[in-house]
Amino acid sequence: MDQPEFNPGGDDGISSPSEDAGMTTSEYLLNAAFVLLVLRQAKERELDRRSVTVPLVLMFFVGAQYLHTFPTAGHDLALIVALALVGLTLGMLGGLATQVRVDERGAALARVGWIAGGLLVLGIGARMGFAFAVGHGFEPDLRSFSIAHQIGATAWPVALVLMALIEVGSRIAVVQVRGRRLTASS
Repeated sequence: MDQPEFNPGGDDGISSPSEDAGMTTSEYLLNAAFVLLVLRQAKERELDRRSVTVPLVLMFFVGAQYLHTFPTAGHDLALIVALALVGLTLGMLGGLATQVRVDERGAALARVGWIAGGLLVLGIGARMGFAFAVGHGFEPDLRSFSIAHQIGATAWPVALVLMALIEVGSRIAVVQVRGRRLTASS
């Protein structure tokens, strides 16, 4: 075996209760809060300090709740990087698709349109769908895939959370940069 730190007994069929549990009610509510945050952004808002602070506080809260380790055994890092790149792509596309303009006072305003909102909901929905599927029959297939590709059980939640955080962070960054460029040029 070329990865001595990888658990060769990972396919023994015995998993801890925490691995068997699907998404908790609070995790569903947290995802619903993300969707409501997206819907709230459908109304045009000024790109001010609050438009950055609220999502960043939420990002740090989620990161503190779910990111305790950074698994690197086997192909864990490849999975984490791949899903982080998916999050970055969704976030950047969402940021570019967000409608940004300058009002008569010279303040930058942003509004999430159908495309940007759809990209945000796509990311959230994909993660929720994955978690739902794992909790409702897909878990044995995921375990087999993970063993075949040397991906540890702890890599999946880290990769999915980082995907979400990078999606939100990159979208915020793109929208803020676009807003600053517009205000600087007007």
